[in-house]
Amino acid sequence: MRQETQVLICPDCQLLHDLDLDSCATCGSQALICRLGEVECRSCGSVRLAQSFGPVEVGAPPGLSAEVEAALNRVLGRA
Repeated sequence: MRQETQVLICPDCQLLHDLDLDSCATCGSQALICRLGEVECRSCGSVRLAQSFGPVEVGAPPGLSAEVEAALNRVLGRA
């Protein structure tokens, strides 16, 4: 995890030590998973609440939500 966000890292890159990954406060391991608002350490089993850093921008192009809504209306037969 990096800044409370779960990330995938290839096995070769995992060997590097400068990835700036979050670590477990209990054992220091970087083998963390996040699910349902909790962060769990896969090494020691420690669980804590995930911190919220606010909404994540996904970079959708402007107007995309209007296009999706129009497409759904067409498919579902809404006026």
